[in-house]
Amino acid sequence: MSVIAIIGAGPGLGAATARRFAREGFSLALISRTPEKLSSLREELAAEGIRTSGYAADVQDTAALCAALQAAASELGPIEVLQYSPVPRKEFLRPVLETSADDLAAAAAFSVIGPVTAVQTVLPGMEELGRGTILLVNGSSAARPNGNVAGTSIAFAGESAYGTMLHDALAPRNIHVAQLIIPGAIGGGDPLYAPEALADRLWAIHTDRGPFRTTVGEPSA
Repeated sequence: MSVIAIIGAGPGLGAATARRFAREGFSLALISRTPEKLSSLREELAAEGIRTSGYAADVQDTAALCAALQAAASELGPIEVLQYSPVPRKEFLRPVLETSADDLAAAAAFSVIGPVTAVQTVLPGMEELGRGTILLVNGSSAARPNGNVAGTSIAFAGESAYGTMLHDALAPRNIHVAQLIIPGAIGGGDPLYAPEALADRLWAIHTDRGPFRTTVGEPSA
């Protein structure tokens, strides 16, 4: 059975993605920083008949993140789809003149070192399977720097560069790397940004294997 690992699983997009992939027969590995929220999400999905496995790990703790992904692969099988979509922390969302070097170091650990750690952990399993998909989910500052959210603008740019290079390097190995840019508030009332609609986009990105970047609200390339 195919396995998806959702890093940053929560009650919005993470839950919607879990439901969408579960409908396609995927086993679900949910990874979240907060054990209590993770348990609540798993109970919510279980009430709908969706079985999940949960692993608590902070993406800024590389050893814990690596251990969580390894445990998921050991229990469920090689991870075919990796979704990296943790919600940025408040200290990454400060104006550029109020953003310190420490803020940037934390943002880079969150949005660059975290994805690199996750990819390097699951990549051997994808290569063993002979297929895989890596989904990076970011806000609009990943494509257009925003001085009001300097930490994410800088760190997301690094994540985007890493993803772009991976897209080219892994395509010959049948591993698709893609980024979904969400320039609006998830669940804010616009149907384009409803969690279920975004989960459908992520499924389509996984199955259609188009360009590296897809931006919600813009025509597909």
